[in-house]
Amino acid sequence: MTSAFANRPNKKLVLFDVDGTLTLARQLVAPDMLALLAELRKKYVIGVVGGSDFVKISEQFAVPGSPLTVVDYFDYAFAENGLTAYKLGKPLPSESFIKFIGEERYKKLANFVLHYIADLELPIKRGTFIEFRNGMVNVSPIGRNATIQERLDFQAYDKQHGIRPAFVEALKEKFSDYGLTFSIGGQISFDVFPNGWDKTFCLRHVADENFEEIHFFGDKTYKAITSPADTLVQLKEIFKL
Repeated sequence: MTSAFANRPNKKLVLFDVDGTLTLARQLVAPDMLALLAELRKKYVIGVVGGSDFVKISEQFAVPGSPLTVVDYFDYAFAENGLTAYKLGKPLPSESFIKFIGEERYKKLANFVLHYIADLELPIKRGTFIEFRNGMVNVSPIGRNATIQERLDFQAYDKQHGIRPAFVEALKEKFSDYGLTFSIGGQISFDVFPNGWDKTFCLRHVADENFEEIHFFGDKTYKAITSPADTLVQLKEIFKL
């Protein structure tokens, strides 16, 4: 590791997903989670990597009455899977989805998505069906303006009727030559991004540190975290906190 992390006794990086791992979906981080992360940070380099944009991730770490932000709680903060990145509070080079795909091809993709959603029969629809981000597009059949309860209801409906998997298959067939990945995650949406721009993208920003090990905690992994409470248990057990 470089001198930036010379004070850490372990040359290991611990990365965390946000929703379902450090917080409940789109909710504020709990004080006990922040306290345990601070203890972990004394021994290891830690980072957060989320698919949402930097503003949304920041909101989940904006503790009332505290001047600290997400970049203060972590050594690395990666929004949109690392397409927007910070190291020790300083921004790193970013990437652009629109630069990759081009305006004309993006319009074809967006038009198809909106027509598809218009024809979907769902119990309810809200607003913000396409959210354009710096490094990806997030598509939500119900709309990102749904309330927490509406999100839970749609998640159950989606499990029963396969709304998002069918949507993704239609996009894969229509835009097979675009070089895109369609990743279902969370409760109400899926991400669209260039191949290789998934959560492993953030590893490009840490390669220069030559960490001995990199641990990732997330709710969509092979041995998945089931909740923020489970994250607390696992951290205490694995890292002897």
